[in-house]
Amino acid sequence: MEFELEYNSERPLMIIPEYGRHIQKLVDHCVALEDKEERNIMAKAIVDVMGNLQPHLRDVPDFKHKLWDQLFIMSSFDLDADSPYDKPSKEELQEKPESLPYPKSASRYRYYGNNIQEMIDVALSWEEGEKREALVYTIANHMKKCYLNWNKDTVDDIIIFNHLFELSDSKIDLRDSEEVLSESRNLLKKRTSQQGKSNTKNHRTPRTNNSNNNNNRKK
Repeated sequence: MEFELEYNSERPLMIIPEYGRHIQKLVDHCVALEDKEERNIMAKAIVDVMGNLQPHLRDVPDFKHKLWDQLFIMSSFDLDADSPYDKPSKEELQEKPESLPYPKSASRYRYYGNNIQEMIDVALSWEEGEKREALVYTIANHMKKCYLNWNKDTVDDIIIFNHLFELSDSKIDLRDSEEVLSESRNLLKKRTSQQGKSNTKNHRTPRTNNSNNNNNRKK
C-alpha cells in the first residue's frame, strides 16, 4: 500500500499561523469565489470563527476591526469583500516605523541614571532664585543616595558637587559653597528601613495551634 503523505514543509506558509491552516484554507477559498455576495457571507462567517478562536481579544478595543484587518492580511490583500471598516493597504502594513531616539546616558556615571540628567536640565531652565536652589540641593542629595546605593557606604560631598558640575556642563557649581548634604548614615538608614518593611510584609509568622499546645501540656 502506498500513502501520499503531505508534510508541512511542502505546504505554503501561513501568513498568520495563530489561526491554523484550516482558517487559511477557508480564506483562500473565499478569495476564489466568483460571486461577491457569497464572498461577503463567507467573509463574515470567517471573521466570526476567528473571533471564537481568540476569545481573550474581545476586551481589546476595536476587536472586530482587528479581525477584519487580519482577514485581508491573510488573503494577501486579494480578498474583494465589503468590510464595515476601511480596508488596510499593503503599503501601510509594510511601512517601516520611525526610528526612536537613542536614550541619553548620564555621562560615565551610570549609577545616577537618566532621570538625574533630566532633573538637572529642568533646574537649568528655571530662573535664579530660592526654588532653583532648593531643586539643586534636592538633586545633589538624590545623587548622593544613588552613589551610596551602588558604590560605597560613605562619600564626601565634594565628589557629588564635582559630578554635578560635570553633568550640568559647568553651569551648576557648588564646589566652593557651604552647602552640606544629608549624612550618609541617614540616607543609608532610610534604605535599610525600607528594606526591613518589605521583608516584614513578605515574612509571615506561623500560627500556633492553642489546642495542640494545651493537649501537650496535659500529657
